[in-house]
Amino acid sequence: MRCALLIILVAGCSRDVAGGKADGAQVFADACAVCHGPAGAPTEAMVAQLKVRDLTSAEFKGRANRELVITQVTRGSANKVMPSFAGALTDAQIAAVADYVLTLGPAK
Repeated sequence: MRCALLIILVAGCSRDVAGGKADGAQVFADACAVCHGPAGAPTEAMVAQLKVRDLTSAEFKGRANRELVITQVTRGSANKVMPSFAGALTDAQIAAVADYVLTLGPAK
């Protein structure tokens, strides 16, 4: 399941994400929401299967900054569960999605 999902994610990513526009909300919806959830809070299944981070959690919000998010999106996760989006997203799209991630609020 994990490999299949990663292959689908990487194969599905191209510079056509969000129509090539640097719209952080649209980039997130197109490239990130499948794992992190549409509002930044992943499902319990995604957390259990892939250890996906809740981008709305107090822990994440307490340490997140633009540089950290840009680095994570560009390089992927250290454990290789989250793929690198370098080459799939433009630098402007990565910066826009990083700014958007920082606006996500706690799940209600």
